[in-house]
Amino acid sequence: MTDLSTLALENLHRGSLQPEDRIAKYFRFDELTRSETASRLAIDNSFPGDSELRAAVHLAREVLDRLREQFGPFSPNSVFRSQAVERALKKKTARWTSTSQHMLGRACDVEIPGKSTLELARWVAANLPQFDQIICECHDPRQGPNSGWVHISLNPPGSGKNRRQLLSYIRDPGNGRYAYVAGLTASIV
Repeated sequence: MTDLSTLALENLHRGSLQPEDRIAKYFRFDELTRSETASRLAIDNSFPGDSELRAAVHLAREVLDRLREQFGPFSPNSVFRSQAVERALKKKTARWTSTSQHMLGRACDVEIPGKSTLELARWVAANLPQFDQIICECHDPRQGPNSGWVHISLNPPGSGKNRRQLLSYIRDPGNGRYAYVAGLTASIV
């Protein structure tokens, strides 16, 4: 059997990679670049090169496939995001440059219907053999167990050590602003 990432790269070079091409056991190419923001604003969200595509394929195989095997069908909120999509999402000017792992194809944002966001983040931390970061983002138990999403990043082979960092990005009740805190939690201690 041909290696899926090799086939995807060959097709990309020929300009023939199709949205429905399978790049992992359960995921298609279009699921790596899908963006409601890009569609709504007519922003190109294509991979700029091989390294971003390879990283996203690795992420799909090592993270997204495992989540789909555990929890069933779902689509990631976001995997790859171009610089233009990042600017639109974060309402930044054209001069601003993002350093997001999404731009490298190394991160995905995930929600699983019927699964608590905090429980999902904890499951990922306990069950993935490797990851760079897991961030429980914008989870607020007052908004229900499914509020927010889980950011999961993974460095591809040869691109540095995975830190296994656990963070939460949650609202500080003292000032109402969001802040990063260590660990997977729903409240700032």
